[in-house]
Amino acid sequence: MRELRSSSFWRAVLAEFLGSLLYALLGLGASLRWSPGPPSVLGAALAFGLAQATLVQALGHVSGGHINPAITLAFLLASQLSVARALGYLLAQLLGALAGAGVLYGVTPAPIRGTLGLSALHPGVGPGQGTVVELLLTAQFVLCVFASFDERHDGRPGSAALPVGLSLALGHIFGIHYTGAGMNPARSFAPAVITRNFANHWVSGAGGSPQPAPGPPQSLSACPSPAPAAVSPPRGGGSPPPQPPQHLGGTRPPLA
Repeated sequence: MRELRSSSFWRAVLAEFLGSLLYALLGLGASLRWSPGPPSVLGAALAFGLAQATLVQALGHVSGGHINPAITLAFLLASQLSVARALGYLLAQLLGALAGAGVLYGVTPAPIRGTLGLSALHPGVGPGQGTVVELLLTAQFVLCVFASFDERHDGRPGSAALPVGLSLALGHIFGIHYTGAGMNPARSFAPAVITRNFANHWVSGAGGSPQPAPGPPQSLSACPSPAPAAVSPPRGGGSPPPQPPQHLGGTRPPLA
């Protein structure tokens, strides 16, 4: 309990809250679809990777720059983090991601919000398959974080920021097609709360984040493209009345 009375502990918790807020705001915001057409998988992957790298660089010396409950739990299991600090980090990450998603919801026009970057299984991917994909993606990310912070490889946040960000971006490039590539339970939990969509959320807890929904993966939240207007048939089953012929030059044809 002595740790709870130290100012460094609360600075670290605050750093995790702020980092998770910015991560959710920037990553989910970059996933929104502002114009019709297919979403940019590469753009979303780079946004999440760059956000993670930036926050590790900025906040790593304060809290370690976890910004992810999966990383915090891995450090706890490896006995590199105390239970009190791990619980503080987890609470800060969840609340920070919720705050970031809430800010994004408030500043985004209603037609653009879509599912707010909610992760979703591809229609052809089952929950079991999605869980395996999320476990593998999160595992490679956690391994990269441990290797990057290893003291034998410098282990400083500045040198770890780039490989950590690239690892996260790589996971998104592969995983978006399958599950939406959550790789961060807090990032998946936040839009699920805002949109009130908790369907199959256990996959998110087991792996990274998928939330099944019909249609393509919703890690790239989409503004629905307008559907073509249906042409109503004329009443009575008859054919539409003929239109008068159009003549160039505005002159009428001579009468026979």
